[in-house]
Amino acid sequence: MKSLVSGVVIVFGLALAAQAYAVDLDPALPPYKAKSLGDATIKSVGSDTLGELMRVWVDDFTKLNPNVKIQIESKGSGTAPAALLDETSQLGPMSRPMRSEEYEPLEKKFGAHPIAVPVAVDALAVYVNKDNPIQCLTIEQLDQIFSKTHLYSGGKNVGTWGDAGLTGDWASQPVHLFGRNAESGTHDMFVDSVLAHGEFKDELKQQPGSADVVKLVANDKFAIGYSGIGYLTDGVRAVPLAATAADKCHDTSPEETYSGAYPLARYLYIYMKNPASKPAEPAITEFMRYIVSKDGQSGTIRAGFYPIRNQIRLKDLAALGVGDAAD
Repeated sequence: MKSLVSGVVIVFGLALAAQAYAVDLDPALPPYKAKSLGDATIKSVGSDTLGELMRVWVDDFTKLNPNVKIQIESKGSGTAPAALLDETSQLGPMSRPMRSEEYEPLEKKFGAHPIAVPVAVDALAVYVNKDNPIQCLTIEQLDQIFSKTHLYSGGKNVGTWGDAGLTGDWASQPVHLFGRNAESGTHDMFVDSVLAHGEFKDELKQQPGSADVVKLVANDKFAIGYSGIGYLTDGVRAVPLAATAADKCHDTSPEETYSGAYPLARYLYIYMKNPASKPAEPAITEFMRYIVSKDGQSGTIRAGFYPIRNQIRLKDLAALGVGDAAD
């Protein structure tokens, strides 16, 4: 897989939570320089994966800019395009790229393609209970575990932990499946990247939120589910993954995620109307400046995700039609 981020300065090591890693910011990221802003209200509608991260950014930003009120609705990436289209929101967080059938109505209405602003890096993690000894899974095995169509893996079904390679008391135990609902960008990425656009098994218990999936896996010894790395808890383990049976397993560490070696590495985005159609309000521009600054990306780390590097930040600012605040 192509590297998501190259050249970023990273330091990683085990943190207190199992499999949690520490990561340093790119030192080239500048601190946020607050500007005086008048009263403003901003609405954000979209990704649940980005929900807690958005709340971290909003809390920190509004302490610096108390005249700005930011409302967050996090019901899934699939809700973002419609909210941008009917102008009930100005920001559309999404954990996957917007599809053509979603952005084409926006192009038609506003006369320009919406802009995608990468704001964080994520490892879409496959979680098992902390007591589960499984050491590695391939993408093919995940298809066999989660899919009833098996388009990626060619038909073999994995229904017990013995089918997945575990022995002893684990071998006869059924695999309990948890995942996200259809509004979720995480759901969509899993379908695209793991199921080869196939269908989930009927017994999969779909959840409205990322934290719900992780909580259920933590409470069920024989469960497996998927969610963003920012939702890692002590009750679960993120299983290392291999793209194929012939490949090495790669974990969800910053190094493996930034390099793209981890098979389910991704960017998280905020979508907006293109400034070519209508310049963004100053408060929106400042909030976005904050998010991609050193201060905002410190919040990304606190929320359990991985920060962007300065080169991505500069591209983000260019897409927003604004200059570098550090200049």
